[in-house]
Amino acid sequence: MKYLLNKMRKIYRNSRISQKLFLSFSIVIVIPAIVVSFLFIRIQETQLYNDAMTTGSSHVSRLNEQLRSKMDTIENASSTALTQKAFVDFIHSNMREDGLRLVKFRQNQFEQMHNIIESHELISELSFYVDNPNIYEIWPEIYHYDKFWPQDYWVTLRDEGGATYSIFALQDGEQTLSYYRLVRLQAQQQLRPSIMEIRVKHSEFFNDLLEETGGDFFSVVMGGSSPSQYVYNPEHQFSQNAGKELGEIFGSIYEKLDVLEQNGPIKVNVGDNSYYALYRYIAPLDAYVVDIASHQALMKGPRSWYLLVVTITLCVLLLIMLLVSHTTRRIFRRLDSVLSSMRKVRKGQLDAKIDTGLDDNESGDEIDEVAVNYNQMLDEVKQLMTQVVDKQLIAKNAQLHSLHSQINSHFLYNALESIRMLAVVERQPAIADALVSLGSLLRYSMKWRSDTVTLSEELANIQSYIRFMSFMEGRSVILSAELPDEVLRYTIPKMCLQPIVENAVHHAAPLGDSVRIGITVRIENSLLLIEIFDDGVGVDSHMLTNLQDVLQGDSETPIVTSKNGLGLENVHKRLQLHYGKGCGLWIDSVQGKYTCVTIRLPWENVNLGGW
Repeated sequence: MKYLLNKMRKIYRNSRISQKLFLSFSIVIVIPAIVVSFLFIRIQETQLYNDAMTTGSSHVSRLNEQLRSKMDTIENASSTALTQKAFVDFIHSNMREDGLRLVKFRQNQFEQMHNIIESHELISELSFYVDNPNIYEIWPEIYHYDKFWPQDYWVTLRDEGGATYSIFALQDGEQTLSYYRLVRLQAQQQLRPSIMEIRVKHSEFFNDLLEETGGDFFSVVMGGSSPSQYVYNPEHQFSQNAGKELGEIFGSIYEKLDVLEQNGPIKVNVGDNSYYALYRYIAPLDAYVVDIASHQALMKGPRSWYLLVVTITLCVLLLIMLLVSHTTRRIFRRLDSVLSSMRKVRKGQLDAKIDTGLDDNESGDEIDEVAVNYNQMLDEVKQLMTQVVDKQLIAKNAQLHSLHSQINSHFLYNALESIRMLAVVERQPAIADALVSLGSLLRYSMKWRSDTVTLSEELANIQSYIRFMSFMEGRSVILSAELPDEVLRYTIPKMCLQPIVENAVHHAAPLGDSVRIGITVRIENSLLLIEIFDDGVGVDSHMLTNLQDVLQGDSETPIVTSKNGLGLENVHKRLQLHYGKGCGLWIDSVQGKYTCVTIRLPWENVNLGGW
């Protein structure tokens, strides 16, 4: 209790003065009005609840009677169909024996059966399933028993007294209600009984339920053996308002349904809402007819009764708010301007100064002094931010200028070409080829017409690098990259494969030993995966763990020079900054066997970009 009092005291202390005044007036005037309104509302809600439950119970009973009436219609139709003994006898005989006899059957017995079906608008289909090897399946009303599923369902029919309903019988992707009835038990033990099936569309059988779109109660038929099978109108206002919670509402109500107790309503809580349900159990269908109503929807009626009370309460509150607002505005007008400026600064508006209205020789009161110091602080903050931005721009421009002025590319190309020609004249083809590879490398790295290149261009540059490094180090570096043509045309960031191949050349095997490097691509989960594999010595387990930790880090952290000398972190972070955290590098290695670096890029070419 003491803790609660201290908590309330702190809340009151930290509240605005206008809120404290508003609270004082509210305690004196509003609280008594709220108490009287609450008592009045409770009386009205109790009366409305009793009336709603009476109405809902009558509605459930009416739906129950309507469904049972339609069940009687279906059962009468099945009995009428079974009186056509000639039809039943014929489908159990050899229908293929005599074509003339089949034609007469079509014109007489079949036509009579078809008329029986057509005379009942409720029935959509009537079918017989007969275990007769000589049956002729040329009409949708006659099938061999092998078409019936499940095959042993006749045992259930026999146990149920020869007839049963299936409220959810799927056919051609649409749920229908089916009525099954045993027609004839075959004389031979190896033959299965004949079954008649009558199908009724849900839209016809439950039309009264499915046509209701409004009202306080929402009707639904729930399967008695499966909590996931329902029949309801998705266009009903209740269904629209419930949204994603509808399935949870059905499940909560289903857990409380009881065949033996069907009189009183049940109540469930889903989320922040409460729901009432009235139901009846229909034994032949093994289903419940349930009427559901939201507590909030039922209680909307009393609003018209206590609207006057609420209006008076709101008017009193409004008058108190106007009084408090007017009083505090006159007292703290300048303080509000200070607070307003501070809120703007928090949103990034550093030019939101406070207009004090003071002359140069005026000092003002305490609030004016706060405003003047606050304006001076904003000027100093803006000045410091400008200095920081200027320093960063100067450093960046200096860095770019240094990069552009390091080398004269045309002079270097001409010098390399002259040396290459001299090597050709002196009959030194290895030196000439090495110079061609070096020239290709320099030309590729210094000509940046675009930040992106095709995968084939990047591979060509890597091949030049491999030839040059084989010449320089005097060892065999073998590169294999058999890639589909359509992948070679996709653009990738320039120089994103080069650092990884360099790592493989320098670190995969001791100097002088040969190394094999393979490049493969594949597409997985909308990503273009480029794998660079070498059969070298692998990466030390401790260093591999450090590398993987770096590659799993946050891409928003600053890019620093890699301590391990492999230079993978720079490429990884640049890829993540441009393509998101789903892209970048991943390294896998087994010491003494292999190292594999995987580059993840967006598969959609329109999303690819450069550095």
